[in-house]
Amino acid sequence: MEFKETAEKRRSVRSFEPKDIPEEDILEILEIGHKAPSAGNRQARDFILIRDEEEKKRLVKNAYGQSFIAEAPWVIVVCANKDRSAERYGERGSELYSIQDATAAVENMLLAVVDKGYGSVWIGAFDEKKVEEQLGIPDGVRPIALLPIGVPENIPEEPAKMDIEEILHREGW
Repeated sequence: MEFKETAEKRRSVRSFEPKDIPEEDILEILEIGHKAPSAGNRQARDFILIRDEEEKKRLVKNAYGQSFIAEAPWVIVVCANKDRSAERYGERGSELYSIQDATAAVENMLLAVVDKGYGSVWIGAFDEKKVEEQLGIPDGVRPIALLPIGVPENIPEEPAKMDIEEILHREGW
């Protein structure tokens, strides 16, 4: 699949068929996330891979009841490693670059998911503190996104997008 075609097919999938996905495919998706750019090559992101049904149910509770999370056979929790970036860049690394590193990985993974014929959605609505406690995330690391990955039950229609000229500013604002 061409990159443009992959990007155009990406949707926020919130319903999954009760089918499994091979772990090799998930590991490949993680590798593609890991290949995303990072500030100073600090790779200030970490991934938590969840397959356990009870852990997924706990994530649902900590993500304000978004039950479709538990329907997916896999969930990747993407974390910003603030300390890893701060070692080189101080506060800016901790508060910005680590977040950018993590979110670049998220987008790579979302496109890889589509390329493999699966579905996912970028979930940012969750109680960070509760997810940190649930998963034993250490200080200096912040959960940024939950990515449930599975076989889509249905593919949503493409949402309306603003015309590029409405959001493009040339030579300044």
